[in-house]
Amino acid sequence: MELNAQPRIPQSKLAEGLIPAVAYHKGANVSFTLDLKAFDRAFRKQGTTGIFDITVEGSEAFPALVKAVQMDKRRRVPIHVDFYMVTYGEPVAVSVPVHTKGKSQGEVMGGLVDIVVHNLAIIAPGPRRIPQEISVDVSKLNIGDHITAGQLKLPEGVKLAVDEDTVVISLLAPRMSADELAAETQAVQVAGMVAAGELSEEAAAAVLEGDASLEEVKAEAAAEATEEGSEA
Repeated sequence: MELNAQPRIPQSKLAEGLIPAVAYHKGANVSFTLDLKAFDRAFRKQGTTGIFDITVEGSEAFPALVKAVQMDKRRRVPIHVDFYMVTYGEPVAVSVPVHTKGKSQGEVMGGLVDIVVHNLAIIAPGPRRIPQEISVDVSKLNIGDHITAGQLKLPEGVKLAVDEDTVVISLLAPRMSADELAAETQAVQVAGMVAAGELSEEAAAAVLEGDASLEEVKAEAAAEATEEGSEA
């Protein structure tokens, strides 16, 4: 996608609607300004994986990828852009988004698909062969399964820039409901009280089976201890 730019004059105030930008290439940096609306529209379409052919006031266009975009936190619009120049036909390192397709067996059982690596570092054989995304089929995953970087199907010529054993996607067990979490917390508390001799195993069983509340058995135990003390 083409972007027309203007030379940036150091320490000069930018005209309204323009944003500063820099393109880096082996120490030869080029500073320029871009039309905010034109860049924002193009970046929303291409992201960090699409090539921009940048022309600075009539000079020869150079291809570049977006390295970073600084955003205005209040207005949520770009206020500065860093590009890095690329060369057609030469390998380029870039991170591309990871997306899933299909519905896993684990999800049917209530599990959750967790994308551990949202942007995967790869090396493409050239700027024009950068994939827009890495699509991963999760339909065969069960709870507890995972997919590593080495198991991904990459486009021809594309190589990983991370370890093959890096976990990219996991299938997590279902999250506990509030009631399940409360029951597990209570079970841990009851087990601790039994181990400390504060609660009998019979009373603990009554609590865990729902025949009595923890407060009731604690009150009963306290009453028995008081009665024993009085008899002594």
